[in-house]
Amino acid sequence: MDREPPSSSGGAAVAGTTAPTESSSAPPQDAWIHTYNSFLPLWPSLSHSPQSTIPITISRVNQVDAARLDVEMSAMLKEQLVKVFSLMKPGMLFQYEAELDAFLEFLIWRFSIWVDKPTPGIALMNLRYRNERATESRQKVRTGLEGPGLTVAQKLWYCIATVGGQYIWARLQSFSAFRRWGDTEQRSLAQRIWILLQRVEGIYRAASFGNLLIFLCTGRYRNLIERALRARLVYGSPNMNRAVSFEYMNRQLVWNEFSEMLLLLLPLLNSSSVRNLFRPFSKDKSSSSAEDDTLCPICRATPTIPFVAIPCQHRYCYYCLRTRCAAAPSYRCSRCSEPVSAMQRHGGAPTE
Repeated sequence: MDREPPSSSGGAAVAGTTAPTESSSAPPQDAWIHTYNSFLPLWPSLSHSPQSTIPITISRVNQVDAARLDVEMSAMLKEQLVKVFSLMKPGMLFQYEAELDAFLEFLIWRFSIWVDKPTPGIALMNLRYRNERATESRQKVRTGLEGPGLTVAQKLWYCIATVGGQYIWARLQSFSAFRRWGDTEQRSLAQRIWILLQRVEGIYRAASFGNLLIFLCTGRYRNLIERALRARLVYGSPNMNRAVSFEYMNRQLVWNEFSEMLLLLLPLLNSSSVRNLFRPFSKDKSSSSAEDDTLCPICRATPTIPFVAIPCQHRYCYYCLRTRCAAAPSYRCSRCSEPVSAMQRHGGAPTE
């Protein structure tokens, strides 16, 4: 069946619909001015309206790892500082261990938080401290990355709580333990202070445990000091490339396994067995055998009172062989690794 071609009138109609009409024209040039003037009264209300806060979740693992890294950094600094006083009187630094820890913590605080910089562990996790009181009052935090840092008062209180608080508590604990305030023979005042210290420590531990549970739920404020100061950890930059190299970790794992294997095998080896193991690979066998016949295999000298081991008949010094047999009842000959049952003077009768 053949289709009929479209008529000329139909084609003209289609062309008439698609072609632009003469009545449609472009908008006037001042149309945007009228639109701007119409929206201008609404601008003050939009600018003064509170901006919506977009919540952002800070990784809890990063925050916990930052605290762990700070502890490791302090331990490394303490180890290097102790090596400086290694030649001094032993036990001297033990009396001033609390002062040493406080001094290191103060140095870390002075060159990090006081100058608006994160601590080494916090910096490695791409975090920084933000003043939550200022952000809540201004309501300008939109992505969770903005916001001012800590104020001078917050920094000082942070130093007092972390450095001074820990030092005072450590000294108080050591002083009370040295004075034995917890003994029943002490005065009632000392016992009361000891009980008060124990109760304060218990309350603090319970509060820390509760703060930990809240932190796991909300991801804010790792410890009670941060919660009291309203100092929250947020991301320092929106992007962070984590270039992790496992080469160092692999070397450490291989070395640890190798050292554990050596610790397992070394007690099973002795000098004679190792020497006998490498004896076939020795280059000058004739000189070594001649030397072994004339010298004592223990002291490597000519035997003054020659004795022979039974049953291998190898010559030893009397005192060398007697000492080894007395120290180890199952002593083996240093040359042939054969058990020595008795000893005999060279050319004489055997003795036990």
